[in-house]
This record gives sequence, C-alpha cells and structure tokens, in this order.
Amino acid sequence: MSGARHELEDLLRELAPQVLATLVRRYGAFDTCEDAVQEALLAAALQWREAGVPDNPRGWLVTVASRKLVDLVRSETARRRREDAVALATPPSALVAHAADAVPVSERDDSLALLFLCCHPSLSVPSQIALTLRAVGGLTTAQIAAAFLVPEATMAQRISRAKQAIKAAGAIMAPPQGPEYAERLAAVRHVLYLIFNEGYTATCGTELTAPELSTEAIRLTRLLHHLVPEDAETAGLLALMLLTDARRPARTGPHGELVPLAEQDRSLWDRRLIAEGVDLISRTLPRGQVGPYQLQAAIAAVHDEAEHTDATDWPQILALYDLLERYGPNPMISLNRAVAVAMVHGPAAGLDLLAELESDKRMARHHRLLATRAYLLEMLGEHEDAVHAYREAARRTTSAPERRYLTQRARRLENPA
Repeated sequence: MSGARHELEDLLRELAPQVLATLVRRYGAFDTCEDAVQEALLAAALQWREAGVPDNPRGWLVTVASRKLVDLVRSETARRRREDAVALATPPSALVAHAADAVPVSERDDSLALLFLCCHPSLSVPSQIALTLRAVGGLTTAQIAAAFLVPEATMAQRISRAKQAIKAAGAIMAPPQGPEYAERLAAVRHVLYLIFNEGYTATCGTELTAPELSTEAIRLTRLLHHLVPEDAETAGLLALMLLTDARRPARTGPHGELVPLAEQDRSLWDRRLIAEGVDLISRTLPRGQVGPYQLQAAIAAVHDEAEHTDATDWPQILALYDLLERYGPNPMISLNRAVAVAMVHGPAAGLDLLAELESDKRMARHHRLLATRAYLLEMLGEHEDAVHAYREAARRTTSAPERRYLTQRARRLENPA
C-alpha cells in the first residue's frame, strides 16, 4: 500500500508542472492557475487512491484544473472581466459533457516555458528558487519553508510576491527569443544549481544536508536535460549533481557528524550514480562546447573514480581548476583551486593563494576560507595557528554539524592523546 501511495505521489509531481504550464499558456493568470492546479492535484490524490488512476491522468488533471479555475474566477465578482476572458477561452467540452479523463489534451510539453517563467529576471534569486520549487517541483509551501528554515508565513509571502511580480511584469508563457533565451536558460541552470547546493550542504540548521532539496534539484535537472538534450552545460550540470550526490551516504557518520571527503568510506558511495555521471560527462565534453558546469563535473568524476584518497589525480584536478578560473572570478572556485595547489605543490603554496583571497570581501571572513587555512596549517605542522583558525571558522559557520566538526579538529590538535 505504501508503495502504491508513493507511485501516485511521484506521478502527480511529474504531471503537476505539465498541467500548470498548459493552463498558464491557455489562460495566463499564473497565480490563479497555480491555485487551480493545486486543487486538482488534491482532488486526484483523494479520488485516484480509491478509484485508481484514469487512462489519461494528464487530461483528467487539465480538465479538472480548468473547471477549478473557472470556479475560482467566478467567485471573484470584482474581477468579472477575467471571468469572461477565461470562460470565452475555455472550450465548452472542457467544462461539461465529457468525463475528465476522456478529454484529449495536447501532448505539447510546456515545462521548459514554465521553468523560464519561474526564473523571470524581474524576480530575485530567492524568489526564483521558491517559485520553481512550488510550481515546477510540486513542493508545498510548508516543505519549502522547512528546507530553508524560515517560517511558513514568510515563505508564503515570498511566493505570493513572486507571483505578483510576474503578473506586474506582464510575463507570458513562452520561451524568450534570441539572446535572451540563452540568458534565461543560464538563469534556470543557476537556480537548480543553488537548490542542489543547499540540499547537499545546508547553510544553517542542525542537519548537514537537506536531501529533499538535492533530490528535487536532480529530478528537475533531469527534466531540463530532457527538454534541451543538446545543451552541453545542462548535461554538465546534471552530471555534476549525480557525481556529487553519489557521495552523500558517506558524508555523515552514525550520529549525523560531518565526514570530510578524505575520510569517507568510499564503499558507501552510490556507484550507479557515479557510472551515470561519468558516462554523461564523458559523452558531453568531446562536443567542444565546454563550460563551468562541465568542468566541475569532470573534477567530481576524478574524485569519484579514485579508489582511495591517496589515488586522487590532483595534477589533473588542478589543470581543470586552471581552466575553470578562466570563466571569470569566483572566490569559491579559487578556494578549491588553492586546495588543489596545496596537494600538488605543497601546503605553503596553497596558503599563499589563500592570502590573496583575503582581499575579496566576499571571502575575507568566510568560514570556509578559515577552515581551509586551518587544514593547510595543520598539514604544515603549525598546530597552534591551525587551532585558532579552526575555532574561528567554527564560530562563523551557521551549520551545527560543520561547527561540531571544526571544533573537534581544534580539540584534536590541542590534545593529540
């Protein structure tokens, strides 16, 4: 019974963005369409569990959501014009006569257009993330709020403002044309990347990871890759997520404590995800349209293919970071490159690069810069300075597991016994 319930939930989450995209394309009014789709999904969850999934589940949802939309508009007497517009645009057969699952629905998939709409440039990045998870990911407002550790009311306001901003901008349900297409596609990739990163390493809270976010990011990126199969950077982003998420089972110990890459039990890594990620990036890189996500995926592949930490091909990783830095200044990339330099040329060389990063206001007092400095100082045998850096890094992080790990490293150096 539990398996059947999960299958139904998966089906509804898969169909939700397709149904919402169809309604928005047909009627506009993103906010009202989204409410109507949510009601249709609730009706499906209740009815299909008892009566079974109809032969045409997508058609059933589109029809029921269309009816819900008309009901919503009719209930707003102050918006009579909108009621007339929707009523005129809706075929009578979609409102009466046929059973819900008997109405044929176009097979056109507007999921990409919906992703573009959720990542509209009029929205802030946090709003883009929230709206994408709500409209395309199918997560409830409560789930999104819990993942980002904010009150549900705060997240509800953020999503509501995002919907209103799209309405005010006059955004339409259609992919942009010309150069704007590539820009918006890059914005969609960036939003999915941020969602994954927050799931893989939560920025705050008592848990190191938020698996529901990283899992959802992978699902949405698979969808995006299916919609734009020839886009090399989308393929690279998916490969990066797969190769990174493969290590998640080994990233925490039995009590939720952080386990760094060098100390992880690699037998716990998901070899199926690694194989899929390596195959995907191996087929993508030879195309010649190399970008940052592909290079990061290649770095992840080198780590994942090493049987143990001492077998890691650090010179190859350093070469890939050298290429990656050419795509523009990125302090996190520079920080990771400093570690690669330390592994190839010694910790002193890595520390010299960290000193340069201190001039970047985004990194000067960042806990990861301090933690990296502590690690390299420990490698050099300068334990007193390493202890100070570990403790300062622990003080600055907002993640409880990271704080505990950094504090333990400091204690270990202070009391080797």
